[in-house]
Order: sequence, then structure tokens, then C-alpha cells
Amino acid sequence: MAKSFDQRVPLEVEKKHHPDLLLPSNPHKKEGKKIILIGSSTGGVEALTRIFPKLPAGLPPIVIVQHIPKGFSTSFAQRLNSISAFSVIEVSAREVLKDSHAYLAPGDKHLVIENVAGSYLAKCVDGERISRHKPSVDVLFRSGNNAAGKNAMAIIMTGMGDDGSIGIKELFDNGAYTIAQNEASCVVFGMPKKAIEKGAVSEVVSLDEIPQKIIEYAARSSDKGKNEPA
Repeated sequence: MAKSFDQRVPLEVEKKHHPDLLLPSNPHKKEGKKIILIGSSTGGVEALTRIFPKLPAGLPPIVIVQHIPKGFSTSFAQRLNSISAFSVIEVSAREVLKDSHAYLAPGDKHLVIENVAGSYLAKCVDGERISRHKPSVDVLFRSGNNAAGKNAMAIIMTGMGDDGSIGIKELFDNGAYTIAQNEASCVVFGMPKKAIEKGAVSEVVSLDEIPQKIIEYAARSSDKGKNEPA
């Protein structure tokens, strides 16, 4: 039987590393530009291909960690690019994040966001698997909290395990707008469930509602309560 994009070493036999091992927590507290962060795993490839055709150009930068093996992330970025109204690229070098662009983590590196003089940059870093994954959603979300904090929107979608639950709780506690995909529309309700159990989610919505939530977040005024629904 062919291997799926989401197969990994069984969780019970792999040591779980905390994001502290790779990236210290240093939450961003200032106002700033908007950014959208998405984390997904099992079922995420199909979910993202349903979301992206419904999104318009002109949105803030979108940064994605999908658990996917090396060798498949490039073709997946190309697939998303072909069905989107904006550019979708796999990050391979240091990138200045731009509106109307989405950025996908490569299948064998962590993706980290930095804030440099008010602009967002993305870079790939190597190292241990964090929360049993590389790329790790927890690494993306923590770096997003360090770079953007309350200015971010974080979305945690279908997937096995609990990757992302640490980072999304940090974002939520810092005032970011966070949403989780609901159980009915998930292939595996693992990652969203853990985030919800941690009290890290502003809203729980279906997969088909996520595009509109992104559009509303991009359009709303910056003085609206960050944890409030868009």
C-alpha cells in the first residue's frame, strides 16, 4: 500500500521535544501588521486545497506548516499555487513575507517567522523534531507569537496528535485570534481537539467556514478585540 503524505514514526516510540529546545518564547506585545498562520496534518492536504481556491488576492501573508515528507512539499506548493488567486511558494531561503502570498514549510525543515523593523521574514531551520514533527506547527506558532503576537490569526486544522497546541495557546494568551476546525469536518480531530482542551481557541468552525473567517479577519479594523470573532 502506498504511503500517505502524513505517515510518521509512531508517536509512542519517538521522544517528544518541547519548542523551548529550538526557540525561546519572547512574545511580541506591540501593534503591527497582520499575518495568518495555518497548521495541519492528516487530511490537511485535501483541506488546504478546498480552502485556497476560495481566498481572494490582497490578503495578509499566509504561512503554512503541513506535515508532509521531503520531496512532496514542493509539488504541493505548486498545486496550491495553481488553484489560488495569489502566489504560493515553498520556502527555501530567507523570505520577506508579502501580502497576496502564501508560504509553505519544506518537508524536512522547521519554518520560523521573524520581525525585522516591522516587516515579517520567514526562514528554514534544522534541528530536532518538535512535538514529534519537522516541520512543527508549534515552532511556526511560537515564532509567530514572537514576531506578531496579537496581530496574528492562527488556524489549527485536521491532524493526529497535539502539534500546535503549545504555540496556539501562547498566541491566544497574547491576544491573537485563533480558530480550530470542528470535529465533523476533520479527517482526524486530534490537533484541533488538543488546542480546544487547552482553552486556546477563539472559535471552532467547519472547514467550509474557514475561508470566510480569513477574509473577515483581513478586513476588520486593528482596534477590534484580538481574541474576538472576526
